[in-house]
Amino acid sequence: MPFFTLTAFDKSGEKLLDEMFEAVNEEEAKKIGEQKLREHNCYDKTHRCTSSSGKLILFHR
Repeated sequence: MPFFTLTAFDKSGEKLLDEMFEAVNEEEAKKIGEQKLREHNCYDKTHRCTSSSGKLILFHR
């Protein structure tokens, strides 16, 4: 199963969330990433989710 990295930042540049997780595919990774962002109150913060190959799956600025 591929690994994905989810990172969220505050406006100051402080890293609020930096977490790796596994997902079957990119679609599932996007859903898991959005769920984790909501759980950590980071959904409205700048965030990104990338695959282990470096592909950008989810991004918000």
